[in-house]
Amino acid sequence: MEKKQNIVFSLFRSTVFLIGSAITLFIFFPLSLILLLLFVPFQTRFKIISRWGRFNIWWLGVACGVRYEVEGLDNIKAQDVAIIYVKHESTWETYAMQRFFPPHAWILKRSLLLIPLFGWGLASLRPIAIDRSSGHRAVNQIVEGGIKRLESGQWVMVFPEGTRVPNGKMKKFGIGGGVLAEKSGHPVIPVAHNAGAYWPRGSFIKYPGTIKVVIGEPIQTQGKSAADITREAEEWMRQTMERVNGQPIELMARK
Repeated sequence: MEKKQNIVFSLFRSTVFLIGSAITLFIFFPLSLILLLLFVPFQTRFKIISRWGRFNIWWLGVACGVRYEVEGLDNIKAQDVAIIYVKHESTWETYAMQRFFPPHAWILKRSLLLIPLFGWGLASLRPIAIDRSSGHRAVNQIVEGGIKRLESGQWVMVFPEGTRVPNGKMKKFGIGGGVLAEKSGHPVIPVAHNAGAYWPRGSFIKYPGTIKVVIGEPIQTQGKSAADITREAEEWMRQTMERVNGQPIELMARK
């Protein structure tokens, strides 16, 4: 009975969160288009539009009791420009990384840009939109777009698993981010977290608790192959996720 009551309460709180998030969506994403049409510089656009992500993280704590603690913020301050490798198991990290990192570009599916309001707002922030089905061409898109953004001072964020993976599991990393790191020579900063334990993939209900985030030391990439970079980042992620979760991680094959 108590468990059922807790689920009902969590459902109510999650609904309250959704309402607040949706209301602010109709404010921020039309604003992003206005800023783009006015030729407002990217750095300024990002700082303004990323307030929506920051709001969602704050509102999630208020509405659903989902908070977070971060280890390793100094590893960001030590870098001018870098490639970010983020564990992908929730929607939470897509909001939260905007709070931790300087203006950055996401590597994402091109189809996301077609979503009304949300996709239009994403497009205004200079993401690297790829066609996953195109194989090697997708890797070329990552490298070409990533180098342009890195050279302009914009960080690049990679979800190396390619899709959201349930908490406690991890997919083999794709090679695209490693090729970008090899070709550009910029360091990789890995980020582990257990957000999926509180905001699970595909779940409407958010569960109260404290998300643990670990921002690792930069992985230097100069003189290393894409395969070596990918392997090093993957091993760091596996070990750190096991520490964060307090149990072994199930490694899944990449499809």
